[in-house]
Amino acid sequence: MKKEFAVIGLGRFGASVCRELSAEGMDVLAIDLLESKVSEFRNIASHAVIADSTDEKALKELGIRNIDHVIVAIGEDIQASILTTLILKEFGIKKVTVKAQNNYHEKVLIKIGADQVIHPERDMGKKIAHSIISNNFLDQLELSDDHSIIEIKSSKKMIGRTLVDLDIRANYGCNVVAIKSSSAKEMNISPLATDIIEAGDVLVIIGSDQDISKLEKGLVIDD
Repeated sequence: MKKEFAVIGLGRFGASVCRELSAEGMDVLAIDLLESKVSEFRNIASHAVIADSTDEKALKELGIRNIDHVIVAIGEDIQASILTTLILKEFGIKKVTVKAQNNYHEKVLIKIGADQVIHPERDMGKKIAHSIISNNFLDQLELSDDHSIIEIKSSKKMIGRTLVDLDIRANYGCNVVAIKSSSAKEMNISPLATDIIEAGDVLVIIGSDQDISKLEKGLVIDD
């Protein structure tokens, strides 16, 4: 079943994450206080609404408790960010990812139960969106505007199968350039087609962003 996301706060960072999640075909509820920002996402996100995320009743009416993962991307209002996070955790949201303004803000967010705290000045929205979609996504290095190298942890769809079984190059247009085995200390450069992928293995894959996106949907995201 497809995961459902909500992005609260449509500033530069929130907008970036919302666009990337939507581009990946995810169901996204976009929330902001400003009508101008919400209207911009009416044709991008699955739903875009004006709401005050510190209003518990308003969040309930939006059905936020049924969302799998909420990203709190509120701008400079640290108090609103903290209160929103607290409400979401009290609602029992499975995963709450929050943008932190500084180290003190991060400490408070962790104390009140935020599942993931990020600093957008250190991380790009695109990279974070991929990690939000799949727990198997570890890292991404952009080689150009449309090509990247990614590191992914072996998914359920990969474990126990060989590279020739998966045929990643033919099926997705990407190349596995290295595998770091969970049981070995050294990275296996240029792995053999007969190498079996085990639980905990880390695969280093190169390809176009379009092909990598297909790979993630086909093999990386566990159902």
